[in-house]
Amino acid sequence: VVKMSAPTMEERKACWGARDEFWRCLDRHADDDSKCEKLRLSFESRCPQQWVKYFDKRRDFLKYKRKLETEGYHPPEAAGKS
Repeated sequence: VVKMSAPTMEERKACWGARDEFWRCLDRHADDDSKCEKLRLSFESRCPQQWVKYFDKRRDFLKYKRKLETEGYHPPEAAGKS
């Protein structure tokens, strides 16, 4: 069992910096991962894997939230109206 020690402040800063650069790249390229591959690898290598998963979910949530704020909530069409 590999025990993960908590990242140091330096490691956290490196992780967050890599995440921010990767996210900025995604923002610039309309979430085209292929254009940001190097930054993605940098992000993954600087952050603990659980953090990468968390930040990926977080980004999806923030995008969803931003969409709600700009477009409002549109309930899905009710299927099978009789």
